[in-house]
Amino acid sequence: MVSDIKQAPESPAGESGTDNPAATSDARHTGAGHPVPEHTDAHALNLPWLIERTRIWTRRALILALRVSRLVVTGLRHFRPGIRYLWRALLRRWRRSLEFRTVSMTLLLSIASFAVVGAYLSNQIANNLFQERLKQAESESRYYVKQVQDTFDGSQANDQSSVITLVYDTLKAVEGNGSVIQRRYVFEAMPEQTKPRNRWVESRASDQLTVRVIPPALRKAVQESGKDQYWASTEFPVGDQDHPGIAVGNKVTFNGTVYELYLLYDLDTAQQTLDEIQNVLWAGGAALVLMIGGIAWYVTRNVVSPVSHAAVVSEKLAAGQLQERMVVKGEDEVARLGASFNHMAASLQEQITQLATLSQMQQRFVSDVSHELRTPLTTVRMAAEVLYDARDDFDPINKRSAELLYNQVERFQSLLSDLLEISRFDAGAAVLDAEPTDIFQVVSHVIDGASPVAAEYGSEVRLTSRHKRIIVEMDARRIDRILRNLLLNAVEHGEGKPVHVSVAANHDAVAVSVRDFGIGMTAAEAARVFDRFWRADPARARTTGGSGLGLSIAAEDTKLHNGWLQAWGHKGSGSNFRLTLPLKKGGTIGKSPLQLEPADIRLPGAAPERQMLVLDAGEGAPEQDSATQDSVMPAPSEGTTSPARNLAEDDDAGTRGGATP
Repeated sequence: MVSDIKQAPESPAGESGTDNPAATSDARHTGAGHPVPEHTDAHALNLPWLIERTRIWTRRALILALRVSRLVVTGLRHFRPGIRYLWRALLRRWRRSLEFRTVSMTLLLSIASFAVVGAYLSNQIANNLFQERLKQAESESRYYVKQVQDTFDGSQANDQSSVITLVYDTLKAVEGNGSVIQRRYVFEAMPEQTKPRNRWVESRASDQLTVRVIPPALRKAVQESGKDQYWASTEFPVGDQDHPGIAVGNKVTFNGTVYELYLLYDLDTAQQTLDEIQNVLWAGGAALVLMIGGIAWYVTRNVVSPVSHAAVVSEKLAAGQLQERMVVKGEDEVARLGASFNHMAASLQEQITQLATLSQMQQRFVSDVSHELRTPLTTVRMAAEVLYDARDDFDPINKRSAELLYNQVERFQSLLSDLLEISRFDAGAAVLDAEPTDIFQVVSHVIDGASPVAAEYGSEVRLTSRHKRIIVEMDARRIDRILRNLLLNAVEHGEGKPVHVSVAANHDAVAVSVRDFGIGMTAAEAARVFDRFWRADPARARTTGGSGLGLSIAAEDTKLHNGWLQAWGHKGSGSNFRLTLPLKKGGTIGKSPLQLEPADIRLPGAAPERQMLVLDAGEGAPEQDSATQDSVMPAPSEGTTSPARNLAEDDDAGTRGGATP
């Protein structure tokens, strides 16, 4: 065969290469007459084609690998956002759904409980099965070891054949099927014996087992003991699998040689029984968890559904759908809750309807009265103006009467205008006419208008800002009215002390604060200062305004701009009113550029130079530094003009108005 294999490749080469020259000459030429190299064969002829095909398949493999890598990268790129989205959805569901939270907690607690109980039961069953098999193995091992030792002690064999036959038959009788578990043996002569060893029998084992399947600790214990019996858990091969078992070791002697006899009991049947029991436990536990989850969902749904329905009905009632009611079924606690809820909703609907009707009547009354009073008031005002203009021709008593009549008619006219404005707010007829406007123009106009009153009270109005120009989408007429009310109130209650007007802006809002150092007000008064017709001291004499509606109208104008109008006060330290507006129409305000409570609430002293009132510039506004220049705006006296109109040109350092005296 070897000569044939070796010779098989040589025969064709010899025929074509040396013995047949004609064939050689034919192979050296093609049909077209082109010469072919002498060593060219079929593989050499196909080499360019193979190279081209290899290049094409390599390119296709690279393209495929690139596409697969892109898909993997894309999947990984979207995997984490997907997991994050799922986690956030679960958290949102956990926070908002009592039903989901209850069922989830029930399932988690049930799974934990069944896991603990299942692990405990599985461990107990496994331990009991093992202990039962161990007792049986120890009992059988004592019996069979005694039987082997008795057979060896009573043996008369003295030749090799009879000794080998005796040992084989004796151990074969030990091997076999036990009552429950299978049994195998390993028979090994103890090493390093001082007595002469049996030269015919060294070791025997079942099913080609070796002494290596015996744990070393067990062998050591058996070798160092006398006639004691030891056991250990082990694994030994059975066919192509490893089975768990128990190895029981003893000593036996034969013809003066000491042997280690190990009986191995197969526990594979017990392991299969344990696996089946565990599978039944886990399957039953999973089924029970699902059943408990279904029961929890059903019970929770029956309890939570009326509560969810009540929440939906409450939201509709809050939205103005006063006719909404809960569906009541049965006579249990939930049904009584639904009936009580419906009764409460009916009572609220009746009261709200009555209040709405009364409010509409009051609004209509105020509106009608205001409109009806306009014509006679115009007539009275014209007559009062005629009398007021001719007062110099009257005697002192009539002259004073004409002046009082003229002033009170003016006050009545102001009150009537405020009532008409309030009626428009109540009727929802107020419209915001917003246009981009520089807020400093409005502030300057307000300061100019309040200058005569400030001069009368002896107060200085000071404007402080770090900006030269702030464009705001606002209704200039309404903002002018708001700031005029704030400034006149500050002057009136400032007791002749300076009034600070501060302007600041950030990325989404602008704020104007009016700070006085007068009598101030408490926190309770600051909370009610925007109520209609409310006055901190009703007995206090007033010389400006007097309708009690100015701050209320200012608050309504601020709401139209989606802004904030807030007040702070402290008895003896003055008060601070802050107006905050969004830069864009319909915008929102995150933080006001100015703080409401001043950092320094002490009264200004008499020192020639005092620290300026510090107000938080907020986000987006630059911090104050020593380069800031302030200009004082004193109240002008008669014959002088207010410098407020020149604010845009008098500051090269980028600040507007305002140092303290």
